[in-house]
Amino acid sequence: MAAEYAVYKGGKFIDLGTADYLANKFGVPRKTIWYWTAPAYWRKNKGNSLIAIRIEDD
Repeated sequence: MAAEYAVYKGGKFIDLGTADYLANKFGVPRKTIWYWTAPAYWRKNKGNSLIAIRIEDD
């Protein structure tokens, strides 16, 4: 099963899905979804950008 990501903007939940699904929804390359999960990106984020959190499946 592919990993899923929760996408937030300013602390508000936007959507949940695979990197492919979210890339298609937001019109960005799949690698952008992965970039949104990076702590370095979060530190630069001023609360106006989308961020993603990878949902671990055990």
